[in-house]
Parts: sequence; C-alpha cells; structure tokens
Amino acid sequence: MSVTPIRLFGDPVLRTPAEPVVDFDAELRRLVADLTDTMLDAGGAGLAAPQLGVGLRVFTYNVDGVLGHLVNPDLSLGEEEECELEGCLSLPGLHFETPRAVQVVARGWTVHGEPAVVEGSNLLARAVQHETDHLDGILFIDRLDPATRKAAMKEIRESEWFGAPGGLFAALREAGTPADSIDTVVLSHVHDDHLGGTVVFGEEDGEPVPTFAEAVAALPDG
Repeated sequence: MSVTPIRLFGDPVLRTPAEPVVDFDAELRRLVADLTDTMLDAGGAGLAAPQLGVGLRVFTYNVDGVLGHLVNPDLSLGEEEECELEGCLSLPGLHFETPRAVQVVARGWTVHGEPAVVEGSNLLARAVQHETDHLDGILFIDRLDPATRKAAMKEIRESEWFGAPGGLFAALREAGTPADSIDTVVLSHVHDDHLGGTVVFGEEDGEPVPTFAEAVAALPDG
C-alpha cells in the first residue's frame, strides 16, 4: 500500500479506455489499496485506476464517510439530472458545474470477486459517474457546454502545472503553437472521439497550427 503520484491532464493514459479486470488476485488487492491510500491522501471523493497509470476498470470512492471500491462497474442512471460543481484530481484546481444524473445504480464486483452493488444519489451518484467516466477515457470537462469548456481551457493555461517542463503544454509552446490556438489543440484532447466532438485544425495568422499528435511527438522520451 502506498500513496502514488496522480496522472495529470495531458497524460495519454487518461484518454485510453481501461480493460476489464480478469484476475482477482493479490495484484488487484494492491491496486485497490494504492487507490484508497492515494485518494485519502489527496482528499478526493474518488479515484480511478487510470489516474495512477493503470488501465484497469477499478475505482475507489469516499463520500459522506462511506469508503468503498468497485471493479468492472456497469451503471444504470436515473432520468433526473442536476448541475453541480465538480472537480478532478487529474485537473488540480478546476471546478465547474457539470451535469450528472441524480441517481445511479452501479453493479460490479469486489476486489475478492464477489458481486457488489453501489446505489446512491447526489454526491455519491456524481462520484460514481465521474470515476466510471475515467474508465472510459472521459474527463468531466468533456461534459461541459462549449462556453464553459472554453473557460476551463483558460484556467488550464493559467494553472501552475500548465507549463511544467517536459509536459504537454510545454511541448505545445515549443512546437510553436500560438497562445490562442492552444485551446484548439487541447480541445482535441478534451473531447474529440469521446463525446462526438470535432476539432478542425488549420492555420492561425497564416501559420500552420501543430496538431495534438505533433505536439505529443515533440515530447521528450521518458
């Protein structure tokens, strides 16, 4: 059991759909323990395996004093929706009102391979939906309306971790992407191929805008 660094927005693992768990073994138990320790240390309401760099369908949650986990979740959502503030440990400091179903029933398995059901509303329902999105390569900012998503991009650009050496956004700058066009490039990472979004790349002031793939290719090895 250990506290593990949380992967931040820009890490490809956060955009890769996780694989179902097949082996309910000691390695899975260690993963759930690491997720739990890291979640509690960070003060989060939930944490999914991809956020620790592990592509398996597992998440933990800690809502209103109820601590738990779920493996291979399958969700049934209620029809009523609400829009409340939501954040993410992989996008530090960002909080935006995000639409979610008010009620959820999540069926899956415990770390020991026993059937499990998590049923809840409001904050618990939101946490379960948020973490299951992670398992599908979806981030909460994907679910924002266009205007709010643009505001999120601005906050990302202004965040302390935005231009960390060796990171995605430093690569965008080094690749010559104009500041106003970084939003466009980043938006391809936000919602393209996830919620039906389409991003068109072209030119900015007569200069070609590097694509997300080109920006990623510019990242240093390791």
